[in-house]
Amino acid sequence: MKRYRYSLITLFIVLVLATTSCSEEFLDRPSEDGYTIDNFYSTDEQVIASTAPMYGKMWAPFATKWQSALGELPSGNCQAGADAVELVDFKLTSESDALLLPWSTCFAVVAQANNLINNLESNVGPGVSKGVINTTIAEAHFMRAMAYFYLVRIYGAVPIIENNLDYVSNPKINTNPVEDVYKFIKMDFQYAVNNLPDKVRTAAYSNNIRLSSGSAKSLLAKVNLYTKDYAEAKKLAEEVIASGEFKLLGSVELPSKTFGDLFLVKNNNNEESIFSWQFITKGYYFSNYSNIQYGIDALNEATYGGTYVPTKDIQKAFEPGDLRRKETYMVANDFYPNLASDQGASFLLDPTKYNLNGTGAFVKKYVVGKQSAETGPQDNNGSSACMYIMRYADLLLIHAEAILGNNAETSDAAALNSYNKVRNRAGLNSAVKITQADIIHERRVEFAFEGEYWYDLCRIPRAVAIDLISKQDRSYFSDTPKYVTPVESDFVFPKPANEVKYNPKLNEAPVPYIFK
Repeated sequence: MKRYRYSLITLFIVLVLATTSCSEEFLDRPSEDGYTIDNFYSTDEQVIASTAPMYGKMWAPFATKWQSALGELPSGNCQAGADAVELVDFKLTSESDALLLPWSTCFAVVAQANNLINNLESNVGPGVSKGVINTTIAEAHFMRAMAYFYLVRIYGAVPIIENNLDYVSNPKINTNPVEDVYKFIKMDFQYAVNNLPDKVRTAAYSNNIRLSSGSAKSLLAKVNLYTKDYAEAKKLAEEVIASGEFKLLGSVELPSKTFGDLFLVKNNNNEESIFSWQFITKGYYFSNYSNIQYGIDALNEATYGGTYVPTKDIQKAFEPGDLRRKETYMVANDFYPNLASDQGASFLLDPTKYNLNGTGAFVKKYVVGKQSAETGPQDNNGSSACMYIMRYADLLLIHAEAILGNNAETSDAAALNSYNKVRNRAGLNSAVKITQADIIHERRVEFAFEGEYWYDLCRIPRAVAIDLISKQDRSYFSDTPKYVTPVESDFVFPKPANEVKYNPKLNEAPVPYIFK
């Protein structure tokens, strides 16, 4: 078995991926999509195409299943009858594909980004504009930062690699401390902030796909929240808010839309999207698989579904009157008039027809229903719905939390304004003061099933996270409550066994990184 040689050693030589992404701009690209050292680009269009795979297809091995598994199962938001069910009980081992595929995916993105950063300028002709080169390299810095942001949150200390060719002769590499990885992430996002173009998101959604300086600034604010650099997170968040680049669907700024509209295919790359993975319906590793991963077979083009279902605990987290509930998960007798299903153009979750599993609910978010005029083409593996990595609601809650900082609570007007925009969109009353517990709770219900809550639990005080998790009912096919209490080591996942086999240094003590 030589998965390591495919995933990480390939990184040290060159990455050749001729792939496609999503939406018309990203469909059916020619071979220049697979950037290699030997490519020579003579036009702006060819250079622009070189980053297309990093907007979707390159992330697919992670996005197809394991992003949801890692983000939702250990957090207590989802249960599973198969596919990494061991995450629910904190029994995941280093042998699991749930750990190998995120690792190989993220390092593949790092490799592609490194090739562009280090080699693009010397492989273009005189007809390529300097502005396009600068923007493309900035996109590569953003994508490399995004890959490392996932790696450090999942695995802790990992190797920082800036040039693939540095390790061709000796791919056995030490990891670097978590603090150094976060420093590296910040440097990459800052480069993207400085070199990506400014934009304003409009109703011309196809123009919103590509990254902007505001996208990078938003992710940089999020990283600073993780490292508890609250003043910097606040400053960056306020700059993005003041720019007016992004808007909440269903807020006073866009009253014709709703929270539920965020997850319709026709609203891919809407005004709230800060960064999204793009997908097309060309089969496994091309489509957004959530329509099957979350949706039952009555709502998809496959013969199975509902791999991950809402826990009893997440169902209790929603306040009465929260408009997000029905758009997040469905329970018995919920009716969706515009959700194409085996019933026709609508769907009723009739408990006499459908087995409501052990938790009595199914996920609605990202479930777009059977193929229809609204969804566009589908296949047995899913839809072309985008997958949010960050949206404006996240930035608003980051702003509120950054103002709160290390304080027990805050009634700061700016913090409340950002926090209450998210709540008011959901039809809930405004808060007059907030704590970190309030914010973490609000984040949980706002981003349920988007792969966020586990990472939030990992960054708050460990004792608080353990207490929250230990009180969650994790029972599934039983009415008897089941409780699991994690330990300290459960909050950082082991590195894939096959990777460690070929590079034992991965399990050695991290070595400080020498920054250039």
